[in-house]
Amino acid sequence: MIFGSDNWAGAAPQISAALAEHSAGMARAYGDSDLDARVEATFAELFQHEVAVFFVGTGTAANSLAMAAVGRPGGMALCHRGAHMAEDECGGPELFMAGGRLVLLDGAVGKIDPDGLKKELARFDPPFLHHGRATALSLTQSTEVGTVYSIEEIRRLADMARALSLPVHMDGSRFANALVHLDVSPADMTWRAGVDMVSFGGTKNGCWCAEALVFFNTDLAADMAYHRKRAGHLFSKSRFIAAQFAGYFADDLWLDLARHSNAIAERLRKGIDASGKARLAWPSQANEVFFIAAEGVAESLQAAGAAFHRWPMPHDVEGEAIYRLVASFASTEDDADRFIEALNDA
Repeated sequence: MIFGSDNWAGAAPQISAALAEHSAGMARAYGDSDLDARVEATFAELFQHEVAVFFVGTGTAANSLAMAAVGRPGGMALCHRGAHMAEDECGGPELFMAGGRLVLLDGAVGKIDPDGLKKELARFDPPFLHHGRATALSLTQSTEVGTVYSIEEIRRLADMARALSLPVHMDGSRFANALVHLDVSPADMTWRAGVDMVSFGGTKNGCWCAEALVFFNTDLAADMAYHRKRAGHLFSKSRFIAAQFAGYFADDLWLDLARHSNAIAERLRKGIDASGKARLAWPSQANEVFFIAAEGVAESLQAAGAAFHRWPMPHDVEGEAIYRLVASFASTEDDADRFIEALNDA
């Protein structure tokens, strides 16, 4: 009953096998190996678009480097108030923006409100020196509260950014979970909807530590090789990130893993909804589940061996709190069923 985080899960066996397969022998370093080139070509095939791909070790690095790519003096990047880059990256994006800052936007269930974005963008149109200038819009997919932007929602927000010539970034640490929920192609969820670059995550979905910053607007990547090197994320043995992605994409493993974790999350949602001991805090669609329960119920669940976290938003109800469960590729139906049984017994 370990639902603390999908980061707690280990690696899928296929990923470990791919690492073992590519660990022997010699290969050119610093991203110049044949394997690196093949995986970069796979990204282009998946997205049906010319891409510039930069492997990094963490999602924070991918997001921060994305903001560096579009940073300018006086720059401000717009994102949701609860976005990972705003709440959980220790100021990394702002550090890499070299004095830029994040502008935090509101919106229900983790999604940027279009009216709020319109109002904020009006501050920068026409440009006004003392306000600084907007440099990017970042969308998190799936969001930090487990919800998923529809294609229409992405396109609407991207169109608003495009009117001011703002690049659109997608934080896709749980990209696969959102994708299989929508049942669309990677192209549909990104560049066809107006996204210019995506932080493409594999770590939360079965990899060891595999993230990639993928540019569809390759002009934005002109200086990225230098940004990545200076940030310490140009791995000398880059083939080990490439190997993870090679295993990840083989036979659509990445999609199967995401479908599995989403299905476990849905099993939890249904069980919580029917329990009478807790209620869903809001509808979620990916592999995260948020529920409201009395603190005593949560303590009983934890005493029974369940692992999960209290969630600080939006606000606790008196005598109750909001809690988060995260299903992973390693979660099982038995894990979910035992959690619901413990909930009903609490």
